[in-house]
Amino acid sequence: MPDPRFFEDLGPKTLSDLAQLVGAELRTPRDGARQIRSVAILDRAEADSITFLSDRRRKADLLAGRAGACFLHPSLAEAAPEGCAILLTPSPQAAYALAAQALHRPRINTAETFISPSAGIEPGARIAPGAVVGDGAQVGAGTVIGSGAVIGPGVAIGRDCEIGPRAVIGFALVGDRVRIYAGAVIGEAGFGATPGPTGLIDIPQLGRVIIQDGVTIGAGTCIDRGAFEDTVIGENTKIDNLVQIAHNVRVGRNCVMAAHTGISGSVTIGDGAQFGGRAGVADHLDIGQGARVAAGAGVMKDIPPGETWGGVPARPVRTWMRETAWLSKMAQRRGEGAGA
Repeated sequence: MPDPRFFEDLGPKTLSDLAQLVGAELRTPRDGARQIRSVAILDRAEADSITFLSDRRRKADLLAGRAGACFLHPSLAEAAPEGCAILLTPSPQAAYALAAQALHRPRINTAETFISPSAGIEPGARIAPGAVVGDGAQVGAGTVIGSGAVIGPGVAIGRDCEIGPRAVIGFALVGDRVRIYAGAVIGEAGFGATPGPTGLIDIPQLGRVIIQDGVTIGAGTCIDRGAFEDTVIGENTKIDNLVQIAHNVRVGRNCVMAAHTGISGSVTIGDGAQFGGRAGVADHLDIGQGARVAAGAGVMKDIPPGETWGGVPARPVRTWMRETAWLSKMAQRRGEGAGA
């Protein structure tokens, strides 16, 4: 289930209701009365949740799981284990997205005052004029919330933190001694869409952002909440201004990211990794412990621990430098030949 501090539970819904909502065919009509409380990814699904399978390579995950129901393409109808109700649809992920919208809703602040009466503010915390602290949010002792900052419902911020002016924090659990500078946005929905019957459908982002102790996050940086899992920023990591970290990313401890770094979704970054300015990392990659990425590099493959990569596409730095030197030499020779 999504964290109830951040998401309202709109269920349960019957499988018949969900099938009608998304235009799916319930393979066994007698399953129509079964109650579904939540959506879940394959390895998190339970008996009262519904999942989806669109990639044949993940059939084993469905068979090993405990999902009560699953949206499946007709070509994968035989992939579901016994006891799992099947809803057939040509667009399983779109069906899942629509079901998620019907079963879960992000909480919004309902208080009529800047600081909600249900918020927990420890003695010694300071809230500047114009800051908003939402329903059920928690702010630790010694923490300073700047003018115009917005702390969303359910957010927990530890002790001795600094939240800059107009920073926005939602769907997040923040540790102690964290600094989040002006205009940073933490916990907004990550980018995800899938084709539906009438066009693109936003995929609900039902995870959180976890920021561990001692992290620094620069001005204007955006860190998206997870789509299914959490986005995690490890202890004592330092992030510059104008960095983008997408959903489901897991950043280790003591990492450094210079300005304009962009980390795509579901990337895992080991402890002590370093990123130069404007480095970019494609999705679903592993960046090893202590790895270094040169400024402006475009990473399209996993980087082993301790290695330094650069270039576009990125490769080991010595290879990149040799290739760059060779290209420069060839271009110079051709230029000299043309002049002759």
